[in-house]
Amino acid sequence: MIEVKNLTKKYGDHIAVNDLSFNIEKGKIYGFLGPNGAGKSTTMNMITGYIAATSGQIIVNGYDISEEPEEAKKCIGYLPEMPPLYMDMTPKEYLEFAAELKGIPKDLRAKMIIDAVEQTKIRDVAHRLIKNLSKGYKQRVGLAQAILGYPEIIILDEPTVGLDPKQIIEIRDLIKDLGKKHTVILSSHIMQEISAVCDEVMIIAHGQLVASDTPDNLGQHITGTNTLELIVKAPDYKVKALLNKINNISKFQVSEDEEESGCTKALISSTMEIDIRENVFFAFANAKLPIISMTPSNITLEDVFLRITEGRTTDARVKVKKTGKYTPVTKNDIKKNNRN
Repeated sequence: MIEVKNLTKKYGDHIAVNDLSFNIEKGKIYGFLGPNGAGKSTTMNMITGYIAATSGQIIVNGYDISEEPEEAKKCIGYLPEMPPLYMDMTPKEYLEFAAELKGIPKDLRAKMIIDAVEQTKIRDVAHRLIKNLSKGYKQRVGLAQAILGYPEIIILDEPTVGLDPKQIIEIRDLIKDLGKKHTVILSSHIMQEISAVCDEVMIIAHGQLVASDTPDNLGQHITGTNTLELIVKAPDYKVKALLNKINNISKFQVSEDEEESGCTKALISSTMEIDIRENVFFAFANAKLPIISMTPSNITLEDVFLRITEGRTTDARVKVKKTGKYTPVTKNDIKKNNRN
């Protein structure tokens, strides 16, 4: 769907994007994360053709954005952080204007505008002046412009900035719906938003891709383990004895559960490649020790983000086996890289 190859953008001596490469697959919602100045918006602007790259290549649905910009841009709907709205127009007038700019055939415009209005739920305000709308509705109007013409790729840059909690939830639900029909790239500083709506997360630091995977897998790559939290109705010595007999458990911690009387809490770790839940369940069932709860325990996306962006160097990247995805490196890896 989108191939970014060795993309670089320089502003004088400043390198905003540094030899960036990644692929966007069809039918997924991607989250773009990174500190301020990491190169997220610059990358999005280059993908949309809004600014030119210093070097590198961007292929959108088979079209090179620098050689066939018109064909490539037809595949993309873009909502920048500040939607380019005309305040003295109504949403309906604005969408008619946008449809004309996009070159949508006249006989198809009316239906496409109606579809965009219905999908973004702005029918009730379609004939009010945009300047009189709330910020949430203005975002919806901008989003309606982005999906007008049924582009295969939707790029959203901070779509919920400045919205109240109710509006944020509404926009999130809207993005989820868009993901059913479009490939979506979403840039946001709100970790809960990325976790809630995205299938994959790409983290950028210093203009480079430093991590790329599902939100859950990123947490596992950081710790190097799967972690399982177990509450068992049994004394701690019985729980310890049984856990010592179960294969593929790398380590565990046992403590008295403060909320459940007569219960023991166990925090169990195994390697990333192994799911130990069935082994644990059957072992405790055969021993007639009731499991009250069994919960996978992962670090939050916010923890992942902070760990892999703090102290990041420009060459801090490591590939994971044959997946082509990136996982963060440790401080020891960085020191070793610098010595070499």
